[in-house]
Amino acid sequence: MTLQQEIVGNAMQMAVVNLRPGQTVYCEAGKFLFKTTNVTMETRLSGPSGNGNGSGQGGGGGGMGGLLRQAMGTAMQVGQRVLAGESLAFQYFTSQGGEGTVGFAGVLPGEMRALELDGTRAWFAEKDAFVAAESTVDFGIAFAGGRTGMSGGEGFILEKFTGHGTVIIAGAGNFIDLNPADFGGRIEVDTGCVVAFEEGIQYGVQRIGGLNRQGLMNAVFGGEGLSLATLEGNGRVILQSLTIESLANALKKAQGGDKQGPTGGLFSTHAG
Repeated sequence: MTLQQEIVGNAMQMAVVNLRPGQTVYCEAGKFLFKTTNVTMETRLSGPSGNGNGSGQGGGGGGMGGLLRQAMGTAMQVGQRVLAGESLAFQYFTSQGGEGTVGFAGVLPGEMRALELDGTRAWFAEKDAFVAAESTVDFGIAFAGGRTGMSGGEGFILEKFTGHGTVIIAGAGNFIDLNPADFGGRIEVDTGCVVAFEEGIQYGVQRIGGLNRQGLMNAVFGGEGLSLATLEGNGRVILQSLTIESLANALKKAQGGDKQGPTGGLFSTHAG
């Protein structure tokens, strides 16, 4: 069943979620804003993936063997999130004795979006995009881009959402929705501008040009570095207008410490 939620605000949006009695929503640690007193809060290392509801009940049978499998599953989930640079824990909110309200927000000035999963297609998002989801939505880690993605520095480790229900994501700046099929089947994007895309979209990272004069000019003076993200296929893609690196450089410049200089690209000293 669809999560009853409303996204409010402009420059820094928030999601206000209304929970039915007994309904549970979870978020990444640090994304919680407020709740009504009849909503309980519990912090767990395990996510819904692997346990069905993330409660640590079922999914492995009873006895010591079931407990061991459950512990190993939790350890694998935590290990994946550490590898991806995600929060170690999730916070779960359940309404008790009536309807309740919970508020969530992202960590950067920008938009939020509620995605509805019907079980037929997964969604993939850049790390840190996840804000909150129903307990019927599974959170996992996926890998995309191959060796080129690793060298690209962004877009190799992705968040993956499967199951049924609502998941809320956030990004920086303003969002734009595109379908590569409307642009000849393929678009090329700044690696920091990809927020999320549907399953069925082929995601990769490619080097800008060759190791020639123009390729080096693009990388050094164009401000894009050596790589671009590629998105191919027929499906929904969400891009953001602001990248974390450009925001960090703007703040440095405002403080009188612009380290990027006039060239950008390879000469940027952003330590993200």
